[in-house]
Amino acid sequence: MSVLRSIALSGSIVLITCGLALAQDQSYPSRPVRVVVVFPPAGATDIVGRLAFQKVSEQLGQQFIIDNRAGAGGTIGAALAAKSPPDGYTVMVYSTTLVANAHIYRKLPYDALTDFIGITPLARLVGVLSVHPSLPVRTVKEFVALAKARPGEISYGSAGIGAYQHLAGSLFASMARINMVHVPYKGGGPAATATAAGEVQALLTPIAEALPHMNSKRVRPIGVSSDRRVPLYPQLPTIAETLPGFEFTSWMGSFVPAGTPRPIVDKLNAELKKAVFSPGVVKNFNAQSLDPMHMSADDFAKLLKADYDKYKEVVRLSGARIE
Repeated sequence: MSVLRSIALSGSIVLITCGLALAQDQSYPSRPVRVVVVFPPAGATDIVGRLAFQKVSEQLGQQFIIDNRAGAGGTIGAALAAKSPPDGYTVMVYSTTLVANAHIYRKLPYDALTDFIGITPLARLVGVLSVHPSLPVRTVKEFVALAKARPGEISYGSAGIGAYQHLAGSLFASMARINMVHVPYKGGGPAATATAAGEVQALLTPIAEALPHMNSKRVRPIGVSSDRRVPLYPQLPTIAETLPGFEFTSWMGSFVPAGTPRPIVDKLNAELKKAVFSPGVVKNFNAQSLDPMHMSADDFAKLLKADYDKYKEVVRLSGARIE
């Protein structure tokens, strides 16, 4: 009888646990959700996070409040998110910089692979190499030639050590065999503004961040970082047309602290899929050469591990290291 009681009790616990998980899934979210964006306003990650979660807010009838926590290449916001209760009421929006930083910082207050659950990527981004109009170049070939003639004189901006702009710029400089000066800022938006103001001469950044300055002609775009030309700017050649083999794209994704119940992860995953592929969001993404992106949480976990390994080599090449 004791064995039967034990089996019955175990079955009851499973049913109760499943019932609680289902109830939690159905009631979530019952209050506003904080969305920690680890970079400043106006950057590509911020733009993607705002567009996606504004739509999720509309779908669920609950507030998803953007909270920009910038600094240290996104690690400040990530540390905050990692320490938050794993209840679904803190969501983080980060980029591939999350896994890059794991190889850049000697010590972080979180583990990029184990302290978060990746919900889904939200968008794939393509970068654009742009220069201040005072620089006498109109093509990638001319830029490389000028940089070789003036080693160590041309500066390029970034969102911080190890950020997309830094790693993309380092890879570009390595493949072109040129020497440029890296100038880190607190985010992609500030770096783009600095380039437009002439504080730095060049920037290889997501198109979304350079776009306002491209439209106002305060920067001159000369090449895109994808392996194919982008539909929004078909006249812009790829960097690879000058440097064969060059390709540097990225993604922005959403995360929750490790331990967040799977029903909540799955619900957010499903809502974000609807959001990023909704006509309005697709239109806004495409206008900035951002491609809507979605995958299951399990597939995203595999992508995170693959990119973790990939960026180890990219970071080594850049020489980026923070004690």
